[in-house]
Amino acid sequence: MENHKRSFALSNGTAKPASDLVIRPMADGDIDAILDMENAVFSDPWPRMAFVEQLKGPYWGAIVAEHAGVVIGYACYLVVADESHLTNIAVTPEHRRKSVAKLLLERILQIVADLDCTLILLEVRPSNREAIGFYEKYGFDLLYRRPNYYRRPIEDALVMVRHLTDNED
Repeated sequence: MENHKRSFALSNGTAKPASDLVIRPMADGDIDAILDMENAVFSDPWPRMAFVEQLKGPYWGAIVAEHAGVVIGYACYLVVADESHLTNIAVTPEHRRKSVAKLLLERILQIVADLDCTLILLEVRPSNREAIGFYEKYGFDLLYRRPNYYRRPIEDALVMVRHLTDNED
């Protein structure tokens, strides 16, 4: 997977110049920064080993968004047969609402479509209205509710799906 550079504004409406954002594969050297972000963003963060396995497993993949040499976001996915799963996506709080998550999601969608996946699934907390709105904006629909999926705090998960092909009935 190659690196992709995009320009994005680091400010919300001010006249600062756009800065380069690089979307690239996650590397072992990114894990410490990812863990810091994971712990800051999620109440039930993944452990280090989950990210190590993410980088080594044959069906797993992970990308990062990097700005000025600093990882500011990441996304992880799983591919099994013709289905994919967005397993994790996060952006540092100070870089939210600046299209970083959008660029990460678009890249994941491109990757899994190139792998001939027909759909992508994800889980999201029902209380995370902002994330649900984000996913709906990018074509995800509610598939079903999974009881008691999350541990800290205990909460159901909404399983959402986006079909990647036009031949879905």
